[in-house]
Amino acid sequence: MNHKKLSFGLLKHPVHFLALGFGSGLAPKAPGTFGTLMAVPLYLLLQPLSLNAYLIVVILVTLAGIYICDKSSEMLQVHDHPGIVWDEFAGFFITMIAAPAGIAWLIVGFLLFRFFDIIKPWPIKRIDQSVKGGFGIMLDDVIAGVFAAVCLQIIYQVFLNV
Repeated sequence: MNHKKLSFGLLKHPVHFLALGFGSGLAPKAPGTFGTLMAVPLYLLLQPLSLNAYLIVVILVTLAGIYICDKSSEMLQVHDHPGIVWDEFAGFFITMIAAPAGIAWLIVGFLLFRFFDIIKPWPIKRIDQSVKGGFGIMLDDVIAGVFAAVCLQIIYQVFLNV
């Protein structure tokens, strides 16, 4: 797969600025992890919202991501360039839906999301390989976020009932 080296100059374009996670996707190694790290302070700003308000933000971030990732990918002429990390934002926000408060749960959510996003168990890998465009770029991370959210809630319930 052709992965063009990206420059900071791309951040001048609003679509790239968002798609590249405010620059976090330009990290030379593990841009997805750096993109998820960039999502953490944004999540902390969203955490005080009611569940309904948080869900609305997550839906808007996800729907906007379809356009943002598609347009950036098209302009870069590389489908799902590793530097495009807006999908990590959405996936992490999904992971943290109704997550318990506290730094430990934030770390567990972060690690679970990165695990599912990197390992890509079925059906995530199949979707990543077969669904194209902005929808495909977003969908595998959305599903990774759902898997991570379910695991986070199960872990919380197990520890809560100990």
